[in-house]
Amino acid sequence: MTMLNLSRFKPRFWDYQDSAANAGDSHLSFRGKWLMIVVFTTVVTLTPILVMAVVDYRLTRQAFESEVRLGISRMVSNTWRNISHLLTQRRAVLAFIARDNAIADLTVQQRLETLLSNLQRGMDDFLDLAVLDETGTIRAYAGPYDPTAGPIIPAPGFKQAVADGFYIGDVTARPDKPHHLVVAVRHDMTDGRFFVLQSTLNAGVLDGPLSELRLDDGDVAFIINSQGILQTPAAHYGKRFSNVPLTILPTDKTVQVQNAVDQAGQAVLIGVAPIAASPFRLVMVRQESGMMDRWLRPRIRLIGFLVFSIILILISILGVATYMVGRIHASDRRRLQALHQVEYANKMVSIGRLASGVAHEINNPLAIINQKAGLIKDLFTFNPAWAGNQKLIGLVDDVLASVRRCGAITRRLLDFSRHMESSLETVDIDAILRQVLAFMEKDAQRRCIAVRVNVSDDIPPFESDRGNLQQIFLNLINNAFAAMDEGGKLEISAFRQGNRHVCVTVSDTGHGIPEADIKRVFEPFFSTGQGLSGTGLGLSVTYGMVSEMGGDITVHSQVNQGSRFTVTLPLDPPRAGMATACAVDLKGPPADNAADKQG
Repeated sequence: MTMLNLSRFKPRFWDYQDSAANAGDSHLSFRGKWLMIVVFTTVVTLTPILVMAVVDYRLTRQAFESEVRLGISRMVSNTWRNISHLLTQRRAVLAFIARDNAIADLTVQQRLETLLSNLQRGMDDFLDLAVLDETGTIRAYAGPYDPTAGPIIPAPGFKQAVADGFYIGDVTARPDKPHHLVVAVRHDMTDGRFFVLQSTLNAGVLDGPLSELRLDDGDVAFIINSQGILQTPAAHYGKRFSNVPLTILPTDKTVQVQNAVDQAGQAVLIGVAPIAASPFRLVMVRQESGMMDRWLRPRIRLIGFLVFSIILILISILGVATYMVGRIHASDRRRLQALHQVEYANKMVSIGRLASGVAHEINNPLAIINQKAGLIKDLFTFNPAWAGNQKLIGLVDDVLASVRRCGAITRRLLDFSRHMESSLETVDIDAILRQVLAFMEKDAQRRCIAVRVNVSDDIPPFESDRGNLQQIFLNLINNAFAAMDEGGKLEISAFRQGNRHVCVTVSDTGHGIPEADIKRVFEPFFSTGQGLSGTGLGLSVTYGMVSEMGGDITVHSQVNQGSRFTVTLPLDPPRAGMATACAVDLKGPPADNAADKQG
């Protein structure tokens, strides 16, 4: 599987280095500028958003928990009122019966049974009625149980009824009988004596209000006594009379919501309300996980929107930072290019002036040497004594040949300096190539570099800028020489391409250009030389010249096999812009023309 090539997304400034600048020049660290802008903008932009998100998270969580606690408290409070009302009502019924009937009437069996029957028609949870005197002895009983089988009300309960005026006992189990609880009230008579009216209630009086609750999944409501023993069945926590596996703190408040952990280690919220005038406490348990699920669902959607917004912001920051640093990079390159190009142009002008001055200065003594050597040859020729001395005549001819050779060199220098200014004229591509190679002749001989020139005969003379062509081919040939070791081969070919263009290829057997650098060779200040002097501006200037002349230049290279530069020139060049032919294209060559693919 081909891995994704991320290098094409790399900004142009990412690995940029000006080879002509100092290595420690921090102002050229465009990558650092980009990182600083991205980090600073990201922190400034995202910090308020993240702070607001965290604050919103905490506030909404607290608000949700408060709402949940309030819901539990409200439900427990309502149920607590219902149960309290039922127990208070039963106690009030017993107090009314005790107050409305004399002790003599209540101790009549038939009367007591009639009262019980009437009660059961309206409140079927009354199971019996019993009248106890001051000593706790049963004076009368109506109901299904045998009063002689055991005390109807336990001794502590009787004492509490006597002391407090009423008593409500725990739910009690009887074999093969409904679970029940005992309610008793004390009634004082006018003669200073009192009696206790007691009734056994079906434990369903407590189950009813709980069964009517509309609880969510996982919620449980039940009643416990002061010892934490279940007075009603509770799902997940056991049957009636089981110990509740929860730590429920005692409370004197009407309703209190507590945090606890159940037997499975899950966090729960417990709503607790003591039922007044009874040993009971109403308890409601709700799993926190279920509550948080209801809270998290809308939070997850908001978090998804937040993540999408952050991604969009980051993409925008990266794009803007890349664009801004790219503009700074382009401006910096234009500034450096201007400085280097002025230096380059001044160097070329200085070379031209130096060449012109040297040629003129050398031509004067050469003319004298040529004149005097010719005179000497004439004297030798006219004097019969010397005319036959071939050795002297040969030495004079050698001097004249050397003078002619020096003259050719000076004429070449004068011709090169004469064309430094940009102008259009009719040129012969073969003559220009050989003129440029003449400057490199001695270097080629010294390094044993074989040079071969092959110019097609069908290339006509055409109008172009002679000075620019000289600089273009001098740069390419000079780079080829620099890339080759001793014994290399340089081949220059020129041929016609169609009816409107001429192509010149400069091929060498040098070190070649790595594939990673081949698309950057025409960028300003980029250099593949290792340990060699140079600003990396030569090929960039060459590219700019070729582009201004309406042509194109490409490169094909393989490491350790050599490079081939191909210059395509129009036979009918554009007339505009030739005065700026030395300008460098800041953007470099197009990606598809910068280099041919390897192989």
